Amino acid sequence: MILNASESRVLSRIFGLLAEDLTERDVREALGHNLLELLQADYYASFVWQDDARRFDHAVYQNMDPKNLANYEAYYQYHDPITFKLQARRAPTLVTQVMPQRDLLRTEFFNDFLGRDGLYWGVNAYSYVGNRNIGDLRIWRGRRRENFNGHTLELLRVIQPAFTGALVRARGEMAVDDAGSARSLSLSVRELEIARLIAEDLSDKEIGRRLGIESSTIRTYVKRIFTKLGVRRRSGVASLLSKDL
Repeated sequence: MILNASESRVLSRIFGLLAEDLTERDVREALGHNLLELLQADYYASFVWQDDARRFDHAVYQNMDPKNLANYEAYYQYHDPITFKLQARRAPTLVTQVMPQRDLLRTEFFNDFLGRDGLYWGVNAYSYVGNRNIGDLRIWRGRRRENFNGHTLELLRVIQPAFTGALVRARGEMAVDDAGSARSLSLSVRELEIARLIAEDLSDKEIGRRLGIESSTIRTYVKRIFTKLGVRRRSGVASLLSKDL
């Protein structure tokens, strides 16, 4: 993944934010501002899935009408043709990957909810611990903009593990649902970033070049990551991280 100067600057800010001691709601609120800038987006919302009630709740949002969001919580989330499909994929996903745009535009969900605030092109990401959804990111652009693309998904894949870790720390709980998840969330933000690049099969030299870090420092990080994850090979890192997606 190649980053421009602006993206590198905002990503650095995001990782710093996700390393801070914030409440769960503050994590989602503060991340929204930065994601709008990073992804050149117009609208943002984040919910938490309540498994017992079978509904999304605890909304935070940017540039959306609170009355419209209240309508979503009361009615439209139960008549939503895309979100459960996006949630099932776990990995960052474009809305157009689960429903063609022309089909979405014909739905009540678009015409009476999304379209009222100007939401047109969407991308979602979900934070999972084992099989439990603990928070999501819903980012949208307006009609006059272009759709999000593969680069958007790459950026969100880099952020996703750190976002999950920040939510888990804010909740004061351990990710006990899945052993791999528990170990990977013990990594620092920088270690998570490097672990993701290891999982992409990049060499220490390639990782160092991408992050602007000396190869010798990357090797130190790699040894620390191996120790924390309890693996001996780079393939073991990829295997554990794949359980978090």
